Parts: sequence; structure tokens; C-alpha cells
Amino acid sequence: MEWSTASWAALNASLPPPLEEAAVSAGPALCLSVAKSVLLGLVVALTISGNTLVLLALVRSRSLRDSTAYLIGSLAVADLLLGLAVLPFSAVLEVSGRWYFGAAFCAVWAAADVLCCTASILSLCVISVDRYIGVTRPLGHAHIMSGRRTMALNGLVWAVSLAISIGPLVGWRGPPDASGQRCTVNGEVGYVLFSVLGSFYLPMLVILCVYWRIYRAVVRETRCWQNGLKVTDSQVALRVHRGGRRPSDDSGCSAADETRCTDLERSAVGSRLQSKFRVQTRAAKTLGIVVGVFLLCWFPFFFIHPLRALCSVCHVPEPLFAFFFWLGYCNSCLNPFIYVCTSLEFKQAFRQILCGGGRRRGPPPVGASVVSRAARPSAATAGRASPRAAASV
Repeated sequence: MEWSTASWAALNASLPPPLEEAAVSAGPALCLSVAKSVLLGLVVALTISGNTLVLLALVRSRSLRDSTAYLIGSLAVADLLLGLAVLPFSAVLEVSGRWYFGAAFCAVWAAADVLCCTASILSLCVISVDRYIGVTRPLGHAHIMSGRRTMALNGLVWAVSLAISIGPLVGWRGPPDASGQRCTVNGEVGYVLFSVLGSFYLPMLVILCVYWRIYRAVVRETRCWQNGLKVTDSQVALRVHRGGRRPSDDSGCSAADETRCTDLERSAVGSRLQSKFRVQTRAAKTLGIVVGVFLLCWFPFFFIHPLRALCSVCHVPEPLFAFFFWLGYCNSCLNPFIYVCTSLEFKQAFRQILCGGGRRRGPPPVGASVVSRAARPSAATAGRASPRAAASV
């Protein structure tokens, strides 16, 4: 039987391409997979190592042991759990395009994702309130935000995060993938609206309002210090109490006490207040950058995710959705770098951990030595100054 030219052409078309052509066609896909693997692996490694350093710094450095440290520790724990329990599986899914870990673990993975991300933003919400108290009530901050109250707030943050994330585990989710090879974020409309409101938009509104008030307070009190006015937490002139007697004027000295109210006492409390105000303002700026980076990283995802669930005709390309998804994840590895670049205490603690050395006492907070020197009465005034002198709040 003779074969025509058309028959040979049809036969050649039905045969698989040569190995060289298959390798050429698979080359770009392989390069893309390798690039994804390296990039996502770097994000996972930085998230785990960076937040581990933050937790070690909080444990080892005494200068970082305050109420704000507990809140930063909660944020670092959320980011670390995200790096350990969520990101490795997300990276495998993104690179391979398949889910290898079963339908049951898919639900657990999705819930852990929501839990860690919600805990992060709620921690930032509580941190913003803590910074507002620190800036507007610098002398009363340690009493208001005590260790017990801070730990209670952290417990509330994780309880609310768990309540938001547990929905898919109890059935509030769309139908699972029949093949078991796909695992995506929950697309059920009711849960999407509930989760994005509780996990992002309501806390974001609180954070923005509080930081606007922080900005106004910093501008107002900085202007007062520049004009030579010593302002206390309640926005009145500095008063000094001795014994149980309350001064009758804004200067801190009544007519009967004027001879006993020394310049040294007013200077000591004023130095302490000004020092604490500067420390709290610097901490507010650092954590303001953390909040700004968080919003920039997560807002695109929390905008596009409900858009896909609510608008059936809106087509969002999968590569764009995956980019916004991982942009939010990148926030978890950026916070340690922000601490290093903006906080002297964290920079010193990180240097001590990375460069070795024993467990040494961390440096005192900025202004602490000035306050202690200013607060120490001289020999000439030791007999007149009462040890119960304190700043009025």
C-alpha cells in the first residue's frame, strides 16, 4: 500500500514531538517553577528566622520588657505560626499547582491561615491603642497598660481570631474539590463578608482613627514643649505633690509651699515626663510604619477577595490573585526588618543575638539615666524634698 503525502503528514502530526522540542517548550515553565521556589522559599525562611529573632530579643533584652513588648510578642507569634504552619504548604501549592495533603488538612490549613492573619491585624489594632495611651499619658502608661491587662488583651485577640477562623471547620464553607487536588481560600459569600469585615476592615478603621489621634497629640504636645510649657498626661501644667497636700495652682506650688517647691523637683519630674514622651513618640512612629506596611501589603487581597465572591462577572486573573495573596504573606517577614531599621533597642538586641555573647543586661531605655540623675535630690535639698514627690496625672 502506498502512502500519499497527506497521509504521511497526518501521521507525523499525530506522533509526539521530538525530545529536543519538548525540552524547549518545557524550558520556560521549568525556569518559572525554579524562580517561584527560590522566591517563596526565601519568604518562608525570612518569616521564620526574623520573627524568631524578635521573640528572642524580647526575652533576652531587659530594655524591651514592657507592656508593648507583650503586644509585639503576640504579633511575632502570629507571624511565626504563619511561617511554620501555613506558608510551606502554600508554597508547595503555588509551585506545583496541586494539593498533596488531603481534603481534611486543606480545611485546617485554610483555618490556620485566617487565624494567623487575623491575629496579626488585631494585635496591631491593640498596639495602636497602646501607643495612643503611651503618647497622651506617658507617665500613667505603665499603670494603665499593666502586664496583666496586656496579657488579657492578647488573650482576647486570639479568642476573637479563633472565632473568626473556625467557621470553615464547622461547615461554613463552599463544596470541597471532588478530586482532592485543589485547595483554595473559602469562597462562600457569607463567610467571605464576615471574615473580611472582622479580620481587616473594622480593625483597619480603628487603627487609622487611633493613629490620626496619635498624630494630633504628638503635634500638640511637641508644640507645647517647644514653647517651654511642661504638660502632663491630662494636658494641664506640671504639678508636684509632696505628702498628701494638693497644690492650689498650675505651677505646682501653693502660696504656703512656694518656698519648699524647688526648681530641682520641677526639673526632675519635667525631665522624666519629657523623656518618656520622646520614647513613647519614637515607639509610636516605629509601630506606625509597621501598621502602614501591613495595610499596603494586605489591602489589595482584602479588596480583590470579596470582589471575586460578590461579582460573578468580574474576572480576576489567577496570577494577579496569587500575587496579591503572597504580597499579604510578605508582610510577616517585613516587620523584623522594620524593627531593626527604626528601633535602637531592637537593633542592639539583634546584634547581641547574632554576634554571640552571654546573656547581658540590655541597655536602659533612652532617657532613663537623665531621669535618674535629675530625680536624685542634691545634698542641699535632701532635707526639704519629700520622697513622695510624684507627677500629677
